[in-house]
Amino acid sequence: MRPEDRRTAEGILFTDQYQLSMAQLYFRQGLHEQTAQFDHFFRRYPDYGLHAAGYCISAGLAWLVDWMQEVSFREEDLAYLRAQRNATGGQLFGDDFLAYLKGCGGFDSLSLWAIPEGRVVHPGVPLSIVRGPLAMAQILETALLNQLNYQTLIATKAARIREVSRASMVLEFGLRRGQERGANAGTRAALIGGADFTSNVGLSSTLGVPPKGTHAHSLVQVFLALGSSELDAFRAYAEVYPDDCLLLVDTLNTLESGVPNAIRVFEELRAKGHRPVGIRLDSGDLAYLAIQSALLLDRAGFPETAIVLSSDLDELVIWQIQTQIVEEARRYAADADAILRRLVYGVGTRLVTSHGEGALGGVYKLVAMQQGGTWRPAIKLADTPSKMTNPGLKQAWRLYDDRGQATADLLTLEEENPTKAGQLVLRHPNDHTQQRILERAALRAIEPLLVKVLDQGRLVAPLPTLEAIRAQRDHDIAGLDVGVRRIMNPHIYHVSLSQPLWDLKQELLAQLRQSL
Repeated sequence: MRPEDRRTAEGILFTDQYQLSMAQLYFRQGLHEQTAQFDHFFRRYPDYGLHAAGYCISAGLAWLVDWMQEVSFREEDLAYLRAQRNATGGQLFGDDFLAYLKGCGGFDSLSLWAIPEGRVVHPGVPLSIVRGPLAMAQILETALLNQLNYQTLIATKAARIREVSRASMVLEFGLRRGQERGANAGTRAALIGGADFTSNVGLSSTLGVPPKGTHAHSLVQVFLALGSSELDAFRAYAEVYPDDCLLLVDTLNTLESGVPNAIRVFEELRAKGHRPVGIRLDSGDLAYLAIQSALLLDRAGFPETAIVLSSDLDELVIWQIQTQIVEEARRYAADADAILRRLVYGVGTRLVTSHGEGALGGVYKLVAMQQGGTWRPAIKLADTPSKMTNPGLKQAWRLYDDRGQATADLLTLEEENPTKAGQLVLRHPNDHTQQRILERAALRAIEPLLVKVLDQGRLVAPLPTLEAIRAQRDHDIAGLDVGVRRIMNPHIYHVSLSQPLWDLKQELLAQLRQSL
């Protein structure tokens, strides 16, 4: 794609046609400048088939904010829209509407609230809130969902992989298998959610994280094709990288050739005063090979060298590998815990593509319109109760029990302050028979979740560093009940409505049903 084409495809026209069609309709009706509020949220956790998530990790906000502040309607964009034709050959988008788009420029009329990146998030709770002129808030929908949904999806997968890795290092290797340049967003989200490092050099540079990697099978194949040996290939690698020597040992025969040759090279490095890093296993029965490789390395005097596992890993595969190591280690008089501590997990395809659940069902719904200085709440009536929206201007709060563990997220009307209530009534969003009553004194803390990020296009809250985002992630995950963190059949985390918000929702639903 030519650079000028990329600027068009990834600029302000990175939206769906129907967003522009609706924006012109609002313009024709004189509604385009009326202030509207949209909530962005997802309805359910990722479901990977055999297992499902019990929480998600928010990601993508910084890239969305950067994009919103960079893009605007250029002459080239307006010319393209002007050239579009309707079914009778007339101009689809009128010159007056295009002049409006040129005059408003971009998204500097919009304000944005969001739950910061790295935070644990749950279904039904707004990840972001957009407020501003209706037409531009509508045009933003597609790009916002694209950028926040995908990164949140991948950050969630990475968090689950980190959870099951038992604090072992996690490396992200997905660039070759990702969705074209979208893999950059996947890499960033993986680093937010749980990966320690990535092989993606460009993203590592922008985020200030050193890239990590070993070598491919082709390195050994080159030497073999030229009449040399696997040992020669390992020695060449060690000569160039004596202090970063991590060898891929399964090109020929892992236990009969690869590991013995790696040990020989490690011994040569040690004699020269260098400390080898380890080996990588990329095929075969990884659990069995990890045990046998560990035994060989231990006998040769390398008990601390890393064993990197790769090849279509995800949280369930890693869990199965660990279980097998614990069960089989006894048979070989091996120390299972010591083996698990030295493992490093290289995850690629199944992380960057969120194997088992290819998309996060995040939606962007109108919740209020301003008319004559007064906010009028909006709601969607649906046959499926879970698709009914929660109306009005809202804030989201996290409630922590007497252990300091997160016990529920509470949606309230914007003017409510649950920190000052003596008693909290928590209503199920859709089931009138389910509610909880919590005494304020029994809660250790109540924390607001949504932070104002943009005020009419101007950044008002500093965007945190990757280090700070990761620290927030660790804090939030540690604050979850262990049942919610389970890889299989996680416990349900409660998202509730306050009584005033519940009452408003029921009032609007009753009005809509009466009007049918």
